[in-house]
Amino acid sequence: MIRCVLTDIEGTTSSIEFVHKVLFPYARSHLAAFLTSNQDPDVRVIVQKIWQEELHGSSSSEPDLQAVTTLLQQWIDKDIKNGSLKILQGKIWRDGYETKAYLGHVYPDVLPQLQKWHKQGLRLAVYSSGSVEAQKLIYKHSESGDLTPYFTANFDTEIGHKRQTSSYRTIVNRLDLEADSILFLSDIKEELDAAAEAGMKTCQLLRDPLPIEGRHPKAKNFAEVGILIR
Repeated sequence: MIRCVLTDIEGTTSSIEFVHKVLFPYARSHLAAFLTSNQDPDVRVIVQKIWQEELHGSSSSEPDLQAVTTLLQQWIDKDIKNGSLKILQGKIWRDGYETKAYLGHVYPDVLPQLQKWHKQGLRLAVYSSGSVEAQKLIYKHSESGDLTPYFTANFDTEIGHKRQTSSYRTIVNRLDLEADSILFLSDIKEELDAAAEAGMKTCQLLRDPLPIEGRHPKAKNFAEVGILIR
């Protein structure tokens, strides 16, 4: 029996285009002003780390903010999965959400199914390559309203890569559930393969044109997922 639904975000609950055509460009265009004006000590530490480790700057010198900005913009363009970049993006995106520059995209079939699962007593959790902060932002400021009350746990790549079986085993331990009582939803076959190897149940979402491949049950939307686990 399924006791927890663990969901990815991009291509699963939300459009990949929203991330790549709205969030990434917003962070890219606001990076320079953000790094110049922000006085958050955590941001200063991250900038200093990038300056020293990536640009080989001196620990005794002030970071070259233009050089740091340029490097971060290159990482955004290449969709580099870097922890420091994710933290900075999350902070910039928070400003965008709070000023209502945009709302988080969520497919219209998601909220009704979350409500049904919640009413049925299922636990709901998120595992995405985006930071936990970014996950909470897209759901708190979504087109369907604040979805964060439905989720009891969030996981990002701090626990491991999404295509590694060990990451899903860690999630099983953190949730304190039997692996086969957790249903993982994603559009990526390799992620589903890793989750299945860890003992989880799986379902592949076919939101965007994707090759129908692999052995996993498939669904076009969350309503179809709901039918699968009745």
